[in-house]
Amino acid sequence: EDNILNRNFTATAPNQKWCTDVTFLKYGFSCKAYLSAIKDLYDGSIVAYVVGQFNDNELVLETLRKAQKANPDATPLIHSDRGSQYTSKDYYRLTTQYQMTRSMSRVGKCIDNAPIESFFGHFKTECYDLKKYKTFEELVSDIDAYIYFYNHQRFQERNNGLAPLEMRNKAVA
Repeated sequence: EDNILNRNFTATAPNQKWCTDVTFLKYGFSCKAYLSAIKDLYDGSIVAYVVGQFNDNELVLETLRKAQKANPDATPLIHSDRGSQYTSKDYYRLTTQYQMTRSMSRVGKCIDNAPIESFFGHFKTECYDLKKYKTFEELVSDIDAYIYFYNHQRFQERNNGLAPLEMRNKAVA
């Protein structure tokens, strides 16, 4: 797939452009977890996310299904890196079924997916790095709380001081 997004990280309405990726997390005694998220480039909202214990195709596909279920009429450009989940036949089929246009970062250019990388950076700085998680459930609980905060209460300069969902609600009103 081509890099159709080409670092044009602005959108004029919700559900035009989404960025997606997976980040690695740890909990307990060297246990691994993965956060898959999709971010809307219009308002910066996290439209869907899934936390799993495996970085596999199903993690990414479930995130995509959640995004589509929450936004059934959306047919966005969906931008990802070239990870194996995003180059899989299942991902290709599901994005085609949902009439989404795929876009992929150039090899080794994480800056091509900067908006979702930025979200993961904020999440780690403002939440994840502040404590040690003993259990998967404790980690998921804090991720749920942080993403709620991020979408509903975390003001963003790019949104003229509005939280992402305030900006989104203004657009659809």
